[in-house]
Amino acid sequence: MRVRSLIRIMQLGVKSLLLHKMRSGLTMLGIIFGVCSVIAMLAIGEGASYEAQEAIKKLGSSNIILRSVKPAQDSKTATAGRSFVNEYGITYGDVARLDSTIPGIRRVLPMRIIRDEVRFNNLVQQAQVIGTHPVYTEMSGVDVLRGRFLTETDETHMNNVCVLTVSLAENLFPYQDPLEEEVKIGSEYFTVVGLVRERAAAEKRPQSGQMEGQPLDSNIYVPLSTTKSRFGETIFKRSAGSFEAEKVQLHQVTVQFHSVDDVEVAVPQIRTLLKRFHAKSDYEVIVPLELLRQAEQTKRIFNIVLGSIAAISLVVGGIGIMNIMLATVTERTREIGIRRALGAKKQDIITQFLVETVVLSVGGGLIGVVVGVATPLLVSQLTDMKTIVTPMSVLISFGISGAVGIVFGIYPASRAAALDPIEALRHE
Repeated sequence: MRVRSLIRIMQLGVKSLLLHKMRSGLTMLGIIFGVCSVIAMLAIGEGASYEAQEAIKKLGSSNIILRSVKPAQDSKTATAGRSFVNEYGITYGDVARLDSTIPGIRRVLPMRIIRDEVRFNNLVQQAQVIGTHPVYTEMSGVDVLRGRFLTETDETHMNNVCVLTVSLAENLFPYQDPLEEEVKIGSEYFTVVGLVRERAAAEKRPQSGQMEGQPLDSNIYVPLSTTKSRFGETIFKRSAGSFEAEKVQLHQVTVQFHSVDDVEVAVPQIRTLLKRFHAKSDYEVIVPLELLRQAEQTKRIFNIVLGSIAAISLVVGGIGIMNIMLATVTERTREIGIRRALGAKKQDIITQFLVETVVLSVGGGLIGVVVGVATPLLVSQLTDMKTIVTPMSVLISFGISGAVGIVFGIYPASRAAALDPIEALRHE
């Protein structure tokens, strides 16, 4: 009997809302926009955080990256008519000391990076010449598409062989197969033995602390021993009336450890070791694990801020519902008096008005969920921004919309139930 009575009260509540469709629709707008903004803002924040974390993960959570950095004071020492050699950065001695003293190291990948022109016949392209070891493919983001990568034999015999990225190969060899052809770098000729595609390029920026960045698709890989032998360790930069020479043995070293625990132990040891043998700050230590944890913490704070801002819209929508329901109580005073005179209890009146507010808030919440899920998808289609709609954001926003209906409906419902039946019947 009680269930049948409750169903009857719900039918009356819905019927009352349908009598004023325009007013009910406008009342729901606050909830619709509130739920939509919560889902959309969290989706955009989640997408931005995901991209940042993925860029960091590509560097490897079990890696520590050492980069040579030109000291700021050395960049201003060039004067007209003078020449000098500016020596800085990570050295082969640093690599040897790290490998022999730091526990938990799985392998070490040194890299030397030189900006130079690559020629084939009359075609010339600016490229990054990257001297490295054969383990590069296992520790960095490249896929071998054709041919092969560098081998230990190439490294041992200082062979003049190279591997090109696909983009560079397409520019230098628009009409022919690049494999087994020779390209010229400086005064040396190198035989192309393979083609690769870059999957991540942030780690190839030797003096940039930014983990994101545009892909570098004009790379040419040669054995590290070959770069040391053919190009030397000193790079000359000429300008009007003066020239500057930079001596950098290694531009970057990636140290891979067996586990994340080894990384946490090794970080302070590496920093102490490098500080002991470097009188000036000519290097930087990048720990992707630390950056990843910072990114995750930033993501949590960012989501809380965005969620709080968007939740204000839900509160405003709830206030709108309460305001309309208070006006409805005044408008329906005589109806309430008649129902009370016919035997309706205070609980029945409260239930009816609560049903109306919950229908408004839940209905608005459902529409808001649909619009909120569609908005990030539209943003992703119109822009390059990645968005991620999480089930948790949908559940939280919809749950809050229902709670708003109950919280902001209690006072109008209680006020309606508290009306004196006799006074309500006299109301015009």
